[in-house]
Amino acid sequence: MTPLRRWAALAVLLLPVLLISIDMSALGIAVPALSADLRPSATQLLWIIDLYSFLLSGLLILMGSLGDRFGRRRLLMIGAPLFGAASLLAAFSTTPQMLILARALLGVGGATLMPSTLGLIRAIFPDRTERRTAVAVWAMAFSGGAALGPVVGGLLIEHFPWGSVFLINVPVILLFLALAPVLLPESRDPHPGPFDVASALASIVGLLGVVYALKTLVRAPEPSAWAALVLGLASLAWFVRRQRRLPHPMIDLALFAHPTFSAAVAVNVLSVFTLMGVMFFFPQHLMLVRGMGSAEAGTWLLPLAVATILGTAAAPALARRMSERAVIMLGLAVVIAGFATAGRQHADGPLTAFLLASVLLGTGIGLAETLTNDLVLSVAPPERASAAAAISETGYELGGAMGTAVLGTVGMAVYSARMHAAAELPGVDQATADAAAQTLAAAHETAATIPHDGAALRALADASFTAGMDVVALASAAVAAAALVIAWRGFAAPSEHE
Repeated sequence: MTPLRRWAALAVLLLPVLLISIDMSALGIAVPALSADLRPSATQLLWIIDLYSFLLSGLLILMGSLGDRFGRRRLLMIGAPLFGAASLLAAFSTTPQMLILARALLGVGGATLMPSTLGLIRAIFPDRTERRTAVAVWAMAFSGGAALGPVVGGLLIEHFPWGSVFLINVPVILLFLALAPVLLPESRDPHPGPFDVASALASIVGLLGVVYALKTLVRAPEPSAWAALVLGLASLAWFVRRQRRLPHPMIDLALFAHPTFSAAVAVNVLSVFTLMGVMFFFPQHLMLVRGMGSAEAGTWLLPLAVATILGTAAAPALARRMSERAVIMLGLAVVIAGFATAGRQHADGPLTAFLLASVLLGTGIGLAETLTNDLVLSVAPPERASAAAAISETGYELGGAMGTAVLGTVGMAVYSARMHAAAELPGVDQATADAAAQTLAAAHETAATIPHDGAALRALADASFTAGMDVVALASAAVAAAALVIAWRGFAAPSEHE
């Protein structure tokens, strides 16, 4: 391939990457409008937000293996129409159940797209210097897309119904379907071995079972959640044991024997876990607590997106002047500082701390995740590129899903606990207090129905939500510190992938 054709192919690959990452975060800013229209319960709202990432993460290993065997471009051409159709269903959903189904289909479609994008980069860019730049651009699209999601969503919702955050996917998918057959080469493992159905089923049951259990157990110790946890862990254990015995495993577990690979995947998981956790709160804080419109809130989230892009762009240049380990650790240190700053918000204070936290978080995430992705691809043999990418991206999506589910639930638990005091406010009975404790949007709607005492309920709800966000930010700082330790230990030895 000529250089021009290689970079044109990369541009085409970035289209689904941007869509998938934007879809992970754009919905957050649509929550107030969505809640007012569809009136989902707190549980339904979390499923609407989480299910996309859950199914995406649960199917990535399977889809990465299918891409290795049957062709990465072919899988992209299957997944893109499904993603587009699911986007249409989501855009025109009329009930919470309908939107949950659409988000599930989006997750399935996204799972067919993500592993092949990073796997094709390995095939398109055999030279490591070029590939590092290409991976940096890919990471910029993924991280930048996640950061740009609320900005794009805010601009759309300001002028159109909330379904527009999904409808915008359709023209991008159509453009991809027109360009991909022309510019993307086919790529597959020349000796993939037989496809193991049992391993595929075990990976799906294991990942989905564990994710569902953790999501549920954070809220309450339900028997179904414990059963799902046992089933999930047993399935994953059996999956691992089976991969070690198969001559052609779905996942080459030997990759995890390399400390660089293991550390890179772990850092990705923890970084995205923390980022998506706070991104659940940031848009609601700006729109509901601060009273901003969608476009204004999106503008205040723009520094996070810009900082992410700048950090991603700077990572390869810094890696030429210092070790990759040093750049990754620097990025994680900046992330910790960002979360520490984000944990000092006040419902009615200036937005200086919010702005500083956004810049620090974006810069740090951009620096760290760019190079970890390059390390993942560099360690893996070329014929297992999609499988290695699937492991990394499973970490991404699982981390994102768990960040929203676990940290989102923790933050909302703080909110609900503090809202118990609402029943003591004038004009607020227990039923009204219970309704206000479900979500911040519900509290604001409830406060509007109280003629004279609604301001007190709204003030309590805003302060409770901000307290929950502060707890999540400080917890995220602790998780980022753990990622820093992993990077320090895992990248300590000289790289063997040079």
